[in-house]
Amino acid sequence: MKYQKTVRLRDGRTCILRNGTENDGQALLDIYLLTHAQTDFLLSYPDEAGMTASQEAEFLKSKTESPDEIEILAEVCGKVVGSAGIGRVGNKYKVSHRAEFGVSVDEAYWGFGIGRALTEACIECAKNAGYKQVELDVVADNKKAVALYKSVGFTEYGRNPIGFRSRLTGRQELILMRLELD
Repeated sequence: MKYQKTVRLRDGRTCILRNGTENDGQALLDIYLLTHAQTDFLLSYPDEAGMTASQEAEFLKSKTESPDEIEILAEVCGKVVGSAGIGRVGNKYKVSHRAEFGVSVDEAYWGFGIGRALTEACIECAKNAGYKQVELDVVADNKKAVALYKSVGFTEYGRNPIGFRSRLTGRQELILMRLELD
């Protein structure tokens, strides 16, 4: 799936949102390692990175060629500062209407509207791909993310009290959220 849009950030700079391509493998790996070191709210730690730059390139190539999945990169002044994506929950008919969503942004760029822009871009792509529902899990203590998701229409449908096991804080409760696209 392909996507390209330019958005104006809160500080007046522009941010290019675009689907990652095979040439962005190293940039995606770099932003993954950076963002996963900056917060304890993401799924994994930098030392758990499961892919090399060339594997990330193949991942991005597959997303670009996919009719219903995407990985979007956010660029400010030519630098990748965040990423977000949607992927199908599964290939079986009973779950084919559901997409999973994830997003991360470099801490130096928090508060400028990049997370919102990436989220809205993924929602747009999910609608275009024909999904009926987008789902995410968010750490309950991540108040800013929870507020963002609610502001674009996601609603809570459950909680997992021990959803994550943090190396830093122990148990982390996850809020399960969904957005109906119909």
